[in-house]
Amino acid sequence: MIVRRTIDKDELKELPKTVFPGRIYVIQSEAETERAVAYLQSRSVIGIDSETRPSFTKGQSHKVALLQISSEECCFLFRLNMTGLTQPLVDLLENPAVIKVGLSLKDDFMMLHKRAPFNQQACIELQEYVRPFGIQDKSLQKIYGILFSEKISKSQRLSNWEADVLTDAQKQYAATDAWACLNIYHLLEELKRTGNYELAPEEEATEKVKVGSDQQ
Repeated sequence: MIVRRTIDKDELKELPKTVFPGRIYVIQSEAETERAVAYLQSRSVIGIDSETRPSFTKGQSHKVALLQISSEECCFLFRLNMTGLTQPLVDLLENPAVIKVGLSLKDDFMMLHKRAPFNQQACIELQEYVRPFGIQDKSLQKIYGILFSEKISKSQRLSNWEADVLTDAQKQYAATDAWACLNIYHLLEELKRTGNYELAPEEEATEKVKVGSDQQ
């Protein structure tokens, strides 16, 4: 497999869209949280992401509304604006036996810490994890496009994550982001294990020089 260093926006637009293929569970009570976390505690690796209601008024901010946690088969959407960050979720985030994979985790945890104190353990930041593979892009969309030749829709990013009922589009968007982090991690682990990849060569500066000389 040739691992490219970057992908441009125009090329990304033309890629086929990917969506989470598994089951999505919306969690909005403490009892549901306990059952969902019991399942997630049995996994060795999970993908995580969060969503916060956007603010369009200067000086106004909101607490994180949704924490999405995905395995390969299921994604749980924890509606923190309804339940808060409960102790079972804190226990999961602090469990060193369960690896949590995400992108821009520092931002996610900063927002989650405003809901409850905890000391996250066993976390993998994909922006750092992709570096040894030569990937220079930082966004989830671009990293996924480079590795899977598919795009992740961002159309729901600025929607209302505190709505009484999440739309199907919101649920699919949220689940796909967390699952995509897990997908990226598993592929990179496989490439690392097998060594079956090579870095794409950097663009040669001589091409730019040639273009410049042709214009003189």
